[in-house]
Amino acid sequence: MSFATTYFRILSSERLKMGKSPVWLLVLLSPLIALLIGLLSTPSGQWSVLMGSMIFLHGLLLLPILTGVFTSFVCRFEHAGGGWKQMLVLPLTRTGVYAGKLTIVILLLAGTQLLLLGSILLAGTIQGMTDPIPWGLLTGKLLLGLFACVPLAALQMFVSLVWSSFAAPLALNFALTVPNILIINSKTFGPYYPWAQPMILMTPIEGGGFGAYNVPLGTMLAVVGGSAVLFILIGVLYFRQKEI
Repeated sequence: MSFATTYFRILSSERLKMGKSPVWLLVLLSPLIALLIGLLSTPSGQWSVLMGSMIFLHGLLLLPILTGVFTSFVCRFEHAGGGWKQMLVLPLTRTGVYAGKLTIVILLLAGTQLLLLGSILLAGTIQGMTDPIPWGLLTGKLLLGLFACVPLAALQMFVSLVWSSFAAPLALNFALTVPNILIINSKTFGPYYPWAQPMILMTPIEGGGFGAYNVPLGTMLAVVGGSAVLFILIGVLYFRQKEI
């Protein structure tokens, strides 16, 4: 079976699995918390300030943690009850299986970011913002945050493939997310730390910043793009050689 056929079959299969699982409800979690933060924050009249306050907890902790949760969930069904053996005896390409599952994770993260955009707009409306909505700033930053999740998702996918345990990858992901509080202050380490990259790229900084926020956008994009390619290749090669 070709890569394309496998890929679309996996997308269809994962969609049906997600429909029967509560995991998709987690897409609502971070946007709702961000909305609450936005509504409780002191009105500034500036969209960039409102966005900055709303994405702080989202980018620093919740989005990286959700990335790990989503990747663990898309592998959970196959780890249980010999699901990998049942799947891979079928005429499916392993590269297509990997790509399909990673795509589902990215789509769940995209849904989270889209709902976060809605939360920002709703909070601004309730606060009585009179300035025009800066669509370029809002959508651009949220897309950059989604892009920064790709290497993290690929890395977490690799961990989830290596460990059959559902809890172990989540515990590791949480342990590596917490240091973000310190790492984003480092211009040396922050740009290269996958768990910190979504926060760095999403935060609307005006007039310069501190730590990792001082790194030029071009450099950050190169680092994130390069690490995404590297982690995806590692994941694909491992999955293709893995004995099920």
